[in-house]
Amino acid sequence: MLEIKRRQGESISAFLRRFSTKMKQSGILIESKKRRFKDRPVSKAKRKRSAIHRTMKTKEFEAAKKKGLA
Repeated sequence: MLEIKRRQGESISAFLRRFSTKMKQSGILIESKKRRFKDRPVSKAKRKRSAIHRTMKTKEFEAAKKKGLA
């Protein structure tokens, strides 16, 4: 928990600047941005289909390259 109090006689802009530097140093913003979207783990079957598709596309590209089409 980050707690920053305004000093006596401190301007609002100076307080905001001090607050933002403390926030950056604490790493709270980075952590919250990481947790903003939670990725679900990809299933084994989907990974396998993706790998097969990737190898097929690579083979197609290589064949087209040999023919001079790519």
